[in-house]
Amino acid sequence: MGKQTVAEQCVDILARAGVRRLYGVVGDSLNPVVDAIRRNSAIDWIQVRHEESAAFAAGAEAQLTGKLAGCAGSCGPGNLHLINGLYDAHRSMAPVLALASHIPSSEIGTGYFQETHPDQLFRECSHYSELISSPQQMPRVLQTAIQHAVGRRGVSVVSLPGDIAARPAPERAEEHALVTSRPSVRPGDAEIDALARMVDEADRVTLFCGSGTAGAHEEVMAFAERVKAPVGHALRGKEHIQYDNPYDVGMSGLLGYGAAYEATNECDLLILLGTDFPYNAFLPDDVRTVQVDVRPEHLGRRSKLDLAVWGDVRETLRCVTPKVCPKTDRRFLDRMLKKHAEALEGVVKAYTRKVEKHIPIHPEYVASVLDEEAADDAVFTVDTGMCNVWAARYLTPNGRRRVIGSFTHGSMANALPQAIGAQFLDRRRQVISMSGDGGFTMLMGDFLTLVQYDLPVKVILFNNSSLGMVELEMLVSGLPAYGTGHHNPNFAQLARAAGAYAERVEKPKHLRSALRTALHHKGPALVDVVTDPNALSIPPKIKAEMVTGFALSASKMVLDGGVGRMVQMARSNLRNVPRP
Repeated sequence: MGKQTVAEQCVDILARAGVRRLYGVVGDSLNPVVDAIRRNSAIDWIQVRHEESAAFAAGAEAQLTGKLAGCAGSCGPGNLHLINGLYDAHRSMAPVLALASHIPSSEIGTGYFQETHPDQLFRECSHYSELISSPQQMPRVLQTAIQHAVGRRGVSVVSLPGDIAARPAPERAEEHALVTSRPSVRPGDAEIDALARMVDEADRVTLFCGSGTAGAHEEVMAFAERVKAPVGHALRGKEHIQYDNPYDVGMSGLLGYGAAYEATNECDLLILLGTDFPYNAFLPDDVRTVQVDVRPEHLGRRSKLDLAVWGDVRETLRCVTPKVCPKTDRRFLDRMLKKHAEALEGVVKAYTRKVEKHIPIHPEYVASVLDEEAADDAVFTVDTGMCNVWAARYLTPNGRRRVIGSFTHGSMANALPQAIGAQFLDRRRQVISMSGDGGFTMLMGDFLTLVQYDLPVKVILFNNSSLGMVELEMLVSGLPAYGTGHHNPNFAQLARAAGAYAERVEKPKHLRSALRTALHHKGPALVDVVTDPNALSIPPKIKAEMVTGFALSASKMVLDGGVGRMVQMARSNLRNVPRP
């Protein structure tokens, strides 16, 4: 048996750390690594058509499992294409190891063909980015990168010149036990006691939840019951906290609905649980505020805090709930539940009015039917833009479904490549890409990846021939829509030409059967739904000066476009409100 190369050692360590796939595009500087993967049964090389897709796929896999995932790019332009997907993974706290192969080590710094400096380029979107310039740095640099990605929940990048990868690995190289999971973080006793005192002193407590409540649903519900608190959520918290929640008052933010804004602004103690909600225009500035977060750098960067608690939500609530005195006064909670139901009743008409006859098809109707037809454990990947609105309003969480999107980085074209990563995890699980026509066409080449690997991803294409969210931003800012229109082909015909099942839907009466057939198809499928670009109405009182990016500064009003089955959830929760 020949001596192990640096590339072979690298692949062995990645496999030992739990990486089962490396997504990427082959290239000369990456050849030693790809060849090492070819000869290693523990890890697979997944050939995508664009490195950006590779990073998005790895990020989705890491978000769904919480475990390390990997991607790779060849020197120069190859690994540079990874950067957008890596930004998304990093900002989504997804543990991803990116292998950026490099030009020959002797040529670094000479302006060589395809030369970039990946160890510098990726520093802003990683916790760790280092260059291996000598075989003697292995395996310590790679092991350190893995520890950073897993321990700090984000991206690590290792830059590896192709000639170094092909050299013999050093003998007696030190390998240590790898950290592959995170511990629970418990706050200190002083912070727990301080939080309990603040809760006891408050008459009206509201909880606002983000993605940090993952795995803490039971603890949040127990705490809300003990202190009679309404529970609102950010978009990334929806899948973790909205289901089986008798205290639900909806979502805040521009895409929000219900009474979440009122509940967060009319309480006298607001507790932010595992959320880095960026739109501070929707958060109060005159309410006592506590933030609980596992990442201390998140504490206080959005809101002025009266108490910062460093710890994960589950452990924090386990510690503090027994210490607070049970509250018996439900008046604030019940008032917010009533407001929530009334708010949803007010906008549901926008969804119900002639939607089954409206041509072009209302996108709200598409999302609502898709929610009804999708599996109870489906994984939805959601394009940025109007698909975010439809996912926020119409996908019904149940504790088993997952919703992945570029919710923090806000990149276009994320849904299709994220679906690739999700489907490779489990071919038997239903994976649905809610794609806009703009995002889909940006990385459309990787639809061929679905066909090549026979991945049974279902692409539901909301085809309104425009960049709908951008048009909305222009409209609200008082500008005419410009540069947002698309001249689209028949996407169903393109998909069939690629070898997938596809159907085009232009009439509402054909929608349900088309979705049902596609969802039950055993291979990749695409449903091209022609939707109304003007379907989303906005409140008439919004003025241009009220909008900065995605945040409303004055009226705090939200988009009007229906809420699907959430109105039934609100009605159900009203049963908990005592009648006079």
